[in-house]
Parts: sequence; structure tokens; C-alpha cells
Amino acid sequence: MEAGIVSYGAYVPRYRITPAEIGKVWGVDGAGMGAGLNVHRKSVPAPDEDTITISTEALRVALVRGAIDPQEIGALYVGSESHPYAVKPTATVVAQAVGATPNLTAADFEFACKAGTAAIQVCLGLVESKMVKYGVAIGSDTSQGAPGDALEYSASAGGAAFVMGREHVIASVKRTLSYTTDTPDFWRREGQRYPSHSGRFTGEPAYFRHVSECARRMMEAVSSTPRDYRHIVFHQPNGKFPQRVGKQLGFTDEQMKYGLVTPYIGNTYSGAALIGLANVLDHAKPGERILVVGYGSGAGSDAFDLETTQEIATFDRSFGAPVSDFLENGVEIPYAVYAKFRGKIRMEGD
Repeated sequence: MEAGIVSYGAYVPRYRITPAEIGKVWGVDGAGMGAGLNVHRKSVPAPDEDTITISTEALRVALVRGAIDPQEIGALYVGSESHPYAVKPTATVVAQAVGATPNLTAADFEFACKAGTAAIQVCLGLVESKMVKYGVAIGSDTSQGAPGDALEYSASAGGAAFVMGREHVIASVKRTLSYTTDTPDFWRREGQRYPSHSGRFTGEPAYFRHVSECARRMMEAVSSTPRDYRHIVFHQPNGKFPQRVGKQLGFTDEQMKYGLVTPYIGNTYSGAALIGLANVLDHAKPGERILVVGYGSGAGSDAFDLETTQEIATFDRSFGAPVSDFLENGVEIPYAVYAKFRGKIRMEGD
């Protein structure tokens, strides 16, 4: 492939809540649960933030950093499982907000947490075939768990946008492949307020099987070994799963250092692996190889073998906050404010 990442941006809401604060309300050891999941705190969107605003903020950063004319965007896709509308695309609003309309194709993607990586694959195809100059892939979510459910301790909000192109590529995509099965580990039916999950079933036959198989098949396809990669990014429903699968595959903590972001901001679902990749690119130098493996319940994994180019040495990241700012900073709020922000308190007639 000649196509790759031309620019990128990320955005995470500023509010935070800790597992201990959540557990205190439900009479359980939230701190212990957070430690078990390796989630220290999670991001919380403000009442005026949703998948559209998060996507727009991340994309604006990417466009300025890459000095990209929005009118040269030929495709824009937003991957999410928390689109604001059941019928009305998120992508068109984002495209209009950044000035990319009307000469482009736009659509919303859904595949649980890997909707963003699926969007990257489609953009790669369009760019590589020269159908478009730039393709934008966004992974963004404001998902939440039911009150008292295990998901409530990790489900958070955030997103990242990637501009794919063939000129001034900062990270070239050498290969991409996927591993997909019908594995019902996590779902939400039409009209349901909160998602359902299969408990421990979401681990071995779902996440670990798909991520490990996809990673192994990628390394076989490109004749690589774990030692060939400087950075590793796995989808991270919590901070524990990616560390475990990484060690099973032979990767070190140092290789996963920058790609692991969930312990500090929670599981941003479609944005999780992409925010991890953005953090890696914030720190990467030319000639570094990166393995990215996303995962979406239902179930499937997408893998990417990337290598940073000389362009990344001069890439201007001065506009927009680096991912490290989102990981290190934030304003903690009590559960009552969190419940108000997330609409967990429903009034009669709502």
C-alpha cells in the first residue's frame, strides 16, 4: 500500500469520575473493582457533548495539523455505537461543521467498538484506488452502562479522527486484515437504553480469541515477530485485557506503554484503540513499526501493520492538546453530577 495516515486528532471530555465514587453509591468496593479492571477513572461528557461534538473537535485538530483543505475530503465516516440519532447520520453533521460538504460521500459505521477501525479500512481502499484524495475515519463514543452494572465502571467518552491519504504520509499502512465471527458477547436491541453483555463470555471466546487470532494472522502475513514492533495498540475495554493478550502474544509492557490509555480515561469504545494510536503517534519517531488490533463485539477484529515515515519528524502537533493532556488532567465530579450529566435520573413522563 502507498496510502496511510496523513494527519490525526483526538478529543476527550474534561470531566472524570472514579470507580470508588461509583461503588460508594451502590455499596460495593468500587476501588477494588477499578483496580481489578485497571481503570483508575473514566471520562464523562458534559450535557452539551455527544458523538457529533467529540468527532468534530477531533477532526478540526487533524485538519489544522495537516493543513488540509476540508473541500479536498472525498469521504467521511464516523464509527460509533452511540450515534445521537437512530435515523439521521452523524457524518453529515460533522462534515458540514468542518466545511467539507457537499462534494463527498459520508456515512455512519456500526460494529460495536471496531466501527472506527472499519472506517479506516474503507478509507484506505478509496484512497489507494485514487477515488478520493483524502478519506476521514473517526471513532467516537459516549457509551454508558446501566446503573450498578459492571460496565458503569469503565464505559466513558472520547474519540479520534484520522485523515488517510497518499501525500505527506506520516504513518504508512503496510497491511490490514480482519478476523470476524458471529459471537454474541455484547448487544443492545433497538429501543433499549443500556447494552447487555454475556459476562465472562466476553473474555475468552470473544475478545481474547479475536484479538489474538487477528494479531497472529497479521504477523504471519507480513512475516514479523513481536520484536519487530516498537509500539502495540490493542482495543481496550478495560486496562486489564490488552495487557493480558499482549503478554500472551509475547509483547512487553514497554511496547504497550503509549497505546494503553483506558486506565486513565476509561473505555471510549469506538475511540479506544484509535486514541491509543493517536497517543503512540504523539511520541513516535521515523521508522518505527506499529501493530494495531481493534475489536468489536459481535464479533470481529481489524489489524494494521504501520510504519512511521520521515514526515512525522516535522509533523506539526502544536495545535490541539496531545493525548497525554487528556490522560493526566480532568475535573473529578461526584456521582450525583455524573448521573445528571448522563441522564440516569429520569423524570416522570421522560
